[in-house]
Amino acid sequence: MDSPKRSAWIDVIPEDKADGLLNELYEKEWDKEHHGVDNILKVHSLHPETLRAHVDLYRTVMYGRSAITRPEREMIGVAISAINKCFY
Repeated sequence: MDSPKRSAWIDVIPEDKADGLLNELYEKEWDKEHHGVDNILKVHSLHPETLRAHVDLYRTVMYGRSAITRPEREMIGVAISAINKCFY
C-alpha cells in the first residue's frame, strides 16, 4: 500500500502584494524562467529576514569555497530531492 501524500500549507505573501523589504527581496530573487519567486523562498514571506538568510545560506553552500565542485553539489541536491520525492 502506498503511503499517503503529504502537503504543507504555509501562508505566503504573493509577489503582487509584497512591499518594503519583502518586495526588494522578491525583486532580487525573481526567476525569469518561471515568472515569479520560487516557492521555497516564498515560504519565508511573513518574515523577510529569514528569506534573506535562506538565500545567503544557499549561496554559501552552493558557491562558497569547498573541496566539493559545483556540479557535485548540484548532484547531491538532485539525489537528496529524489530521495525525498521533492521537485528540484
